[in-house]
Amino acid sequence: MKAQVFNKSKLRLPVFLALALSASLALAEAPMSEPAVKANVKDASVKWGGCPDFLPKGCGLAVLHGDAAKPNSDVFFKVPGKSHIAHHSHTSAERMILVSGKLALTYDGQKEMIINEGEYTYGPAKLGHEGTCLSKKPCVLFIAFESPIDAEPDKAAK
Repeated sequence: MKAQVFNKSKLRLPVFLALALSASLALAEAPMSEPAVKANVKDASVKWGGCPDFLPKGCGLAVLHGDAAKPNSDVFFKVPGKSHIAHHSHTSAERMILVSGKLALTYDGQKEMIINEGEYTYGPAKLGHEGTCLSKKPCVLFIAFESPIDAEPDKAAK
């Protein structure tokens, strides 16, 4: 199949104006669904909450966008330096970027991954995993969840 190429010289001005007017009217009528969000992990306005008991003492979770009990939430997840994240799983896949620290992460049946600051990691839904913050400073992950956050410790054999 050959891709079609837009040829602006064939587009007549009245048609262009009608399209532009239609688009601006549609935007004017569309309700604002939600505000844009900006967050910096170092900002005092980021509200850190606690974590489930199976995660390390001093762990923090900050919801940046959405509601952790509903689909499509974004969070910062922080664990103290040199701490271990217990083996667990959750219903949602997770898309992660390590914001600070250095993290070892192991998913069941896969080799350990060493994640450095700025690196992206994808974790499939329902796949058990565990990690260790290798750095002295805290490890902070940005995580985008597709489903509500329901992390549970997994005592099953890996």
